[in-house]
Amino acid sequence: MKCSVTVSLSLLVLLSLGSSVAAQTGGPKPGPMPAPSAASPSPAANADYRLVAGDKLRIEVYKDAQLSQSLQVRPDGKVTLPLIGDVAAEGRTSVELRDAIASSLKEYNSNPVVTVIVVETVPPVFYVMGEVNSPGTLPLKGQLTVVQALAMAGGFKDFAKKKDISILRKGDTGATLKFNYNDAIKGKGQPIFLLPGDTVIVP
Repeated sequence: MKCSVTVSLSLLVLLSLGSSVAAQTGGPKPGPMPAPSAASPSPAANADYRLVAGDKLRIEVYKDAQLSQSLQVRPDGKVTLPLIGDVAAEGRTSVELRDAIASSLKEYNSNPVVTVIVVETVPPVFYVMGEVNSPGTLPLKGQLTVVQALAMAGGFKDFAKKKDISILRKGDTGATLKFNYNDAIKGKGQPIFLLPGDTVIVP
């Protein structure tokens, strides 16, 4: 019986001492808070992002509810606004499109204030066709050379003409670029980087 009383008193003393120490030191201090992780910016957050067909936009014209529109870039690369009609959007940045719309509106408003917001983007793609093992539509992620694109398409078939490859480029220029694969793998010339909507043709 005396043993039990002694043990109980010892526990009470230990608990009291523990409470006293905690009160003096302010208790256990929390560790440092983890730094918040930075969210990856969307493509549209990049000022250099160039619009493609299917992108959804919000165009605001200050103090003009009729001209302010929610639009989608059409397959032909254009958007349509009241008064000014069709405006080329594909291949332009949001700033370039804003400036083009503002310039067209100056006929009706001496100092139009225009804002172009990219609401939703379409993942960029490119196309490979002809004498490759896996032709079709492929995602364009970051900077991609023609050599890398051909590797993604499974490489060449036996009778592919590697010296006469063409890249059809969309946009205002509609350029056709020539590409010699044999020279490229030897390090000759500057690498060609693909743009959204490019079509690589291997004869």
